[in-house]
Amino acid sequence: MTDAQTLEAPTENATIRTVRRWSPGACVWCGDTDSVELFRNEPRCATCRKHEAAIDEARKFMGMYGLRPIGGTLQSDDEEEYEHRLAAREARRALNDIRLAEQPDPALVRKALRPRAAAITENHAGTSAQASARPAAVTRSSSASKPAKSAAPVRTDAVDVEEIQTRALALLDQLSAIDAQLILVAEQSGLAARARRSDLEKQKATILRTLAALEKARLSASGR
Repeated sequence: MTDAQTLEAPTENATIRTVRRWSPGACVWCGDTDSVELFRNEPRCATCRKHEAAIDEARKFMGMYGLRPIGGTLQSDDEEEYEHRLAAREARRALNDIRLAEQPDPALVRKALRPRAAAITENHAGTSAQASARPAAVTRSSSASKPAKSAAPVRTDAVDVEEIQTRALALLDQLSAIDAQLILVAEQSGLAARARRSDLEKQKATILRTLAALEKARLSASGR
């Protein structure tokens, strides 16, 4: 009985992986909808982000001490290095097990993200318009030019938020490109590869700081 169940399980899992499809709002890697957030300019669920974080932590550890990049072997010089390599391998294995049989088109993913950014901008513009409508109504009888002055900040705020969203999306695209280069360089060795990794990590850190500043500015403009 145990052997039969063991043999049936992979077939069942393979069927599930085959029929699962990505839908807007779901994780682009596994299709899950649990705690989906942007990760490297992609919607990723909590499970995938956890596994990716373990891999990133192992890669940073190897780069910090100039060790051989993570790969198929667990050969290590000490226990801490071994733990990082083991965690990275298990995370990669888990990600491969839950990966969608067919990955979504990146263009479709970006298209699905844009309505959310537009909704944020539209909601902010509507809130600003309601706030400015009250003083405009009060001053309408005293001066015809005052309503125009009160309406100007609404258009300016909307444009500012749109510009923030546009810049953020552009930076996220750059971040994805840098991550892709880091994956390629991670498998290389030598001084040139280490220098390239260091330069890419600095670029990534700069982009992340800029994104954080843009998010702060967006929240400030939204009055949150």
